[in-house]
Amino acid sequence: MIARAKVFAERMTTRRSVRMFSADPIPREVLELALHAAGSAPSGANFQPWKFVVVQDPELKREIRVAAEEEEKVNYSGRMPEDWLRALAPLQTDWRKEFLEIAPALIVVFKQEYGVNDGRKIHHYYVNESVGIACGFLLAALHEAGLAALTHTPSPMGFLREILGRPENEKPFLLIPVGFPADDCVVPDIMRKSNDEIMIWR
Repeated sequence: MIARAKVFAERMTTRRSVRMFSADPIPREVLELALHAAGSAPSGANFQPWKFVVVQDPELKREIRVAAEEEEKVNYSGRMPEDWLRALAPLQTDWRKEFLEIAPALIVVFKQEYGVNDGRKIHHYYVNESVGIACGFLLAALHEAGLAALTHTPSPMGFLREILGRPENEKPFLLIPVGFPADDCVVPDIMRKSNDEIMIWR
């Protein structure tokens, strides 16, 4: 038990967010298996209030990039408060999001705020918590498969529902570019908090 936990912990500590992707394609079965793992996450009342849209079409990826950059330009030029911009500075990010076109797949995660059955609304419980857990499962599965990913949250994200033609009960939750790191990929030199900083034993 300890050995398995150690292997998993060590494996996950090597996961890093990547913004420099190769355009090399990903086997569809690998994505399907990762999404299958995500769909096994626990959820409020087992309603599984998520939908995963895999975007590989170049035109759709281009449309998403253009819309995301329009919102990000506004964010970086005044919508974001100064303390937020200072917090982002070490990551060296800006409004340009070329990775949205280069990455071979974009997984757009939608949260279903309510279900629909025979025209009747069905209330969903703990939606954000449930979808957040599913995204954690997805990121772990992608990493275990040898893929790189980025949790991208352009704000606001309403354009994703429009571009992808999703119904009114679904709202964008997370945009995850997925692929292999580019040969010249670099990532910010950041440190994670120590166990003593994140764990409390009583």
